[in-house]
Amino acid sequence: MPHQENKELIEHLAYCIAACEHCADACLSEDDPSSLAECIRLDRDCADICHLALTYISRDSVYADSAVEECADICIDCAEECEKHEHDHCKNCAEACRACAKACGAFV
Repeated sequence: MPHQENKELIEHLAYCIAACEHCADACLSEDDPSSLAECIRLDRDCADICHLALTYISRDSVYADSAVEECADICIDCAEECEKHEHDHCKNCAEACRACAKACGAFV
């Protein structure tokens, strides 16, 4: 079981993964998904780094700090890209990414 003090970060990471995966999938269903290509790429990258950070924190890896630091950076990039779009799924994803980046910043 992961350390209790990391519970909030783990919850933010898990929520961010779900928001990014949903956003990427929803972008593919929009009228012009090619215009959302960068959003989709960042959604996927963000979900992947959040998953890695969550895994490293859960196993108390010596690399957790590095993964969480990188996660914060990618979450910010993803939020900035999602904020360029008017879709609800992009807005929700940006919000999840910003919250996750903040939680990551408190960890490192």
